[in-house]
Amino acid sequence: MTISDRPIPHLEGAEHRWVTVRGVRLHVAEFGSGEPLVLLHGFPQHWYAWRRLIPLLLADHRLICVDLRGFGWSGRTSRGYDTDSLGEDVLALLDALGLDRVTLVAHDWGAGVGFRICQRAPERFRAFLALNAAHPWTLHRQVLPNLWRMWFTAFIEYPVVGRLVLRHWPAFTRYLLRRAVADRSGWLDAELAEFTEATQASARAGQALFWQYVVREIPAGLRGTHRRRRLTVPTLVMGGEHDPVIPPAVLRGGDPYADSLTVTVVPGAGHHLHEERPEAVAESLRKLIEGTD
Repeated sequence: MTISDRPIPHLEGAEHRWVTVRGVRLHVAEFGSGEPLVLLHGFPQHWYAWRRLIPLLLADHRLICVDLRGFGWSGRTSRGYDTDSLGEDVLALLDALGLDRVTLVAHDWGAGVGFRICQRAPERFRAFLALNAAHPWTLHRQVLPNLWRMWFTAFIEYPVVGRLVLRHWPAFTRYLLRRAVADRSGWLDAELAEFTEATQASARAGQALFWQYVVREIPAGLRGTHRRRRLTVPTLVMGGEHDPVIPPAVLRGGDPYADSLTVTVVPGAGHHLHEERPEAVAESLRKLIEGTD
């Protein structure tokens, strides 16, 4: 197992620690105090993805920003990148930190992990905010016409090839980040450089993440494995009107399988709501939590 020796980006108030669970050292950046709030990043990012949202939540929460296995400054292992394993990491981290119940905020791939652990261990989560991610009950008639949007995964998912692309073609990662937002001018050059360099360092994990989806999640989806698990955690799914990866149409159809599932589409936004509309995300989160009191 290796851990990145890249400098950790500075963010005021951050306390960094490493917690060993299930044979991997997970990096955690913590902020503030109060009600615990766990944040899980997507691809191709790490804990620093939350830098614009963190100041908006500090007043009332202890923010626990996790680097998923293999990403950011968490340990890189040869395996363990399927959704179930990543979820086990998060649940084990909650145990290690002594957290019985938390609110969960997650983006993209992190939200996929979030749905899985909320289904598996609902008693651990007060509420769940999923950003730019499809729930497990998407309608096939909505998904199939939008499969073309995932064309870029062909450059990432295959063993060897995917690692080479992510490690040696940084322009591809920058392109993915820039195309995903509605207003490309919102990215600072330094931010694009940080996430691109981090993706080069975590190329193995990035490729494995996509490959495990192909070999595990797609077959499970065809079998309806996870559709049979009801979601009892109060959940809000937020999507962007101009999300090129997860369009609003894909977010429909989950109501019959959940006790409390709401979908909100943010006008004029893309695939990185935490980057593009942090104020809207923070306000929606506050209302979601208030509704669970």
